[in-house]
Amino acid sequence: MTERVDHGMLINVAYRLLGSVAEAEDAVQDAYERWYRQPEERRREIASPTAWLVTVTTRVCLDVLGSAHARRERYVGPWLPDPLPNSTRWTSHAATIQPDDPADRVSLDESLSMALLVVLEAMTPPERVAFVLHDVFRYTFAEIGEIVGRSAPACRQLASAARRRVREARSGAASSTEHERVVAAFRNALDTGDLDALIAVLDPDVLAIPDGGGRVRSATQPLRGAESIARYLLQLYRLQPGLAFDLTTVNGQAGLVGRDHTGRTLAIAAVDVAHGRIRTLWITRNPDKLTLWSGRRSGLDAPAVSAVQDVSDA
Repeated sequence: MTERVDHGMLINVAYRLLGSVAEAEDAVQDAYERWYRQPEERRREIASPTAWLVTVTTRVCLDVLGSAHARRERYVGPWLPDPLPNSTRWTSHAATIQPDDPADRVSLDESLSMALLVVLEAMTPPERVAFVLHDVFRYTFAEIGEIVGRSAPACRQLASAARRRVREARSGAASSTEHERVVAAFRNALDTGDLDALIAVLDPDVLAIPDGGGRVRSATQPLRGAESIARYLLQLYRLQPGLAFDLTTVNGQAGLVGRDHTGRTLAIAAVDVAHGRIRTLWITRNPDKLTLWSGRRSGLDAPAVSAVQDVSDA
């Protein structure tokens, strides 16, 4: 076997399907374990270990998604996908894709945005799989059908329904330049404590969705309205001495990281900008979701690298 396993593709597929780094890594690890449970002779017969592992990883993710809804109903407050720092691990530099689909599909980097991940959360598991594998990773519907046990036309319908949701969510979205400009203005208004400037950069009907998970003091319901959200954010400054927000990259787009005077990460804000103003803020404060922002590496990183080498050399 000479094919080198594309581990980047596995982790990227799993994260987009699950929205959780820990669950994505567990799914990929599960797929590797199933690979090694096969007799060596059987492994040598598999023409593409990457394709086999993508299939198994996707099926594991489908099982996880089947139980995720019930678990998230028990979650304290809104549940948000894990925010990701700027890293090539999660982008087109980390995974290869099949180049045979039209260019109007969602790119791997675009599919990392919090706005799209939140839309994925609202889809049924089959819709999510069909969209991610086809529109992001360029799998054909026939290939997807073999993975999920459905016909190619059925998978096409699932992806079409999912695509309509994505199209609606992306309506009016700002260019990257405009997005960065608005986020910078937002950060400056926070830094100066200028209530009027803060309100001006927020859409009148802006929505702020906090995710504390019951692990920290945090609002347990979404907040709406420019003035109420602006006052809430400025109140955070008064309640947390030394709090500072810095510009950063969150899921491939400009966002903010909030740290205390010791440099400890307290919050990550992903931002959706439309028509020159912020229309959605996703504020993650659950410390379990901030480990990638604290300098600690995920537990699977090191063993996964060795697993990739072993599979590739099989």
